[in-house]
Amino acid sequence: MHHRADALWFHRARPDTFGMRAAPRFAMDFHVITLFPEMFESPFGGGMIGRAIEQGIIVLHVHALRPYGLGKYRQVDDAPYGGGSGMVMRPEPLAAAIDAVAEEHPGVWKVLMTPQGEVFDQAIAREFSARPGAILLIAGRYEGIDERVRAMVDQEISIGDYVLSGGELAAMVVIEATGRLLAGVLGNPESLKEESFGERTLEYPHYTRPEEFRGMRVPEVLLSGDHGKIRAWREAEARRRTARRRPDLLERRKF
Repeated sequence: MHHRADALWFHRARPDTFGMRAAPRFAMDFHVITLFPEMFESPFGGGMIGRAIEQGIIVLHVHALRPYGLGKYRQVDDAPYGGGSGMVMRPEPLAAAIDAVAEEHPGVWKVLMTPQGEVFDQAIAREFSARPGAILLIAGRYEGIDERVRAMVDQEISIGDYVLSGGELAAMVVIEATGRLLAGVLGNPESLKEESFGERTLEYPHYTRPEEFRGMRVPEVLLSGDHGKIRAWREAEARRRTARRRPDLLERRKF
């Protein structure tokens, strides 16, 4: 790595990893297995997650899969049995990488990022943030992974019904959504209670200065100073917006 060397380390004695030099006891450990560890350097170089890494609230370890590859060329993929397009990630490198992390971190929760998994949402983010141990996110590539690798994980997660080139961006989403729920990450913890999906509704509309912009005015209730009326307006607007844009969220609240 070439930036923030005081906060991150890059260890090459074993398969590549990077993370905090030292961490307080309350830190949450995220591990990622990927063919492209360099993808994780820039996204977490700033913002609230970057600050949380600097402060030791989050410890991020990114493990390169390539060193676990087979043979002289460190092969990690092969043609699929039965034919078909694309290549499939072999089980041996993934298994070796998973075993290596699990050996150093007994009880680590192993999560495979896959479009076939349950859809990640705020409830799962809360569950992850409350977990006492480390979380390992496994990012696949190519056409997919050998089916036998699924027997080695505890959970399979998808971030939606669309196609990505690999699981790295999905893993970043999980780290961001989970990490921001940890104590000390957000400047104002109260804001978590008002965010979209926190109560299974979308968030209410927001306004700031100026009071009028291109003929559009800030609703008078927000200028009234009456906190009871403001709260009621926000709750009503959140329900109205959710009913119009995401009625499925309201349906889920009934169960």
